[in-house]
Amino acid sequence: MSDQQHIVSAYDRDLEGVMVAIMKMGGLVEDSILKSAQALETRDLELAAEVRAADKRIDELEEKINDEAARLIALRAPMGRDLRTVLSVIKISGALERIGDYTKNMAKRTAVLAEVQAVNGAPASVRRMAREVEAMLREALDAYVRQDAALAQAVILRDEDVDQMYNSLFRNFLTYMMEDPRNITSCMHLQFIAKNVERMGDHVTSICEQVIYQVTGEMPDDERPKVAGDPYDPASVTED
Repeated sequence: MSDQQHIVSAYDRDLEGVMVAIMKMGGLVEDSILKSAQALETRDLELAAEVRAADKRIDELEEKINDEAARLIALRAPMGRDLRTVLSVIKISGALERIGDYTKNMAKRTAVLAEVQAVNGAPASVRRMAREVEAMLREALDAYVRQDAALAQAVILRDEDVDQMYNSLFRNFLTYMMEDPRNITSCMHLQFIAKNVERMGDHVTSICEQVIYQVTGEMPDDERPKVAGDPYDPASVTED
């Protein structure tokens, strides 16, 4: 093997290693979405604690991925599609880390909700919304592995369903609070959680945009408008 072939082979191995780390991180985040939603519905504090503990591993993977991506840029000076791949890895790991933060926030509020009056059916509705986001993330990661821009675009369009689910929940929470003031505390926490889940969907679309950029060299031109009807946005910043 020539020196040039050896360099190319080493670079390919390094790049493959980063992509494997992204998939591992994505798997952890998918698991956290499902477990945090289950803990919320069942008031399972042990499962909520497990989600919070797993967030540390997600953060560690993001740091590892970013360090490796920076090393690749510094040592290999990638160009063209290779450079887009490395830059996309950094963006995708960041989006996954933010989704992980939102699942941790959900788990933290589960402990509070376990101490207040339950709102019949509301946690189950939030869980259904979370399952939709997890399914979107699974397909987004599949699009990443397959380098499938069409699948990534299809996932972006599915985010409208999540927005509709969120807006429906928002109206329901208002109704619950007006019907019984004792529901106010529960509904305020559930509203915050639902907004977190909606934001998870936004980060999944960001991952899909990076897949499209990686494949085509261009970001999607048409920004899909958000569904109207969210006068209350308490989750623009995640908790520590």
